[in-house]
Amino acid sequence: MSAPIGVLVVDDQAMVRAGLAALLDAEPDIAVLAQAADGAEAVALARAHRPDVVLMDVRMPGVDGLVAARALLTGHGHRPRVVMLTTFDLDDYVYEAVRAGVSGFVLKDAPPDKLAEAVRVAAAGDALLAPSITRRMMARFGERRPVGAREAGLLAALTARERDVLRLIARGRSNAEVAAELVIAQETVKSHVGRLFAKLGVRDRAQAVVFAYESGLVEPGS
Repeated sequence: MSAPIGVLVVDDQAMVRAGLAALLDAEPDIAVLAQAADGAEAVALARAHRPDVVLMDVRMPGVDGLVAARALLTGHGHRPRVVMLTTFDLDDYVYEAVRAGVSGFVLKDAPPDKLAEAVRVAAAGDALLAPSITRRMMARFGERRPVGAREAGLLAALTARERDVLRLIARGRSNAEVAAELVIAQETVKSHVGRLFAKLGVRDRAQAVVFAYESGLVEPGS
């Protein structure tokens, strides 16, 4: 039997923290390793406990969730997956969090099973965004800036098939759906995904989606 997914819960409200921890601890494959009340404590505890996933509130006094996420995802040593938890589907916050490498963004009013699923998805190395957040984030690209030389160069480094796969990922397709649409095996899709992630220097699907829009490969509404 594999070890449970280790989670660090971060929220400035003690009752919310306790409730989240209780919900997750009730899952047989998830274990809450520690709880933190702000971003600074979250960074310290993440380094001490090395959780697989950090479930982090966005808005907290002192060091907020985005600053803490950046510290965890760009620092040296252990880099956990980070799922942001918020009552706000704020465009700029979501966009910057995904660019920083956050693996998920879940609204606090989501059902308990969705919270556990977000932790599992992040631990598996994939990304999860609430549908309302995804729509708002993609709408932001309606005023997309001109494509920069860096994005153009990275896009040019992808093969035609890798670009096809990235287009479909950006439109929300799963590996199975990509395989069916391109009439290739799922293992082949996984290989293409791994290679394009490496070429683009992204961690997961969320960052890949951001790149697809920023590079002009996919247009909003397409």
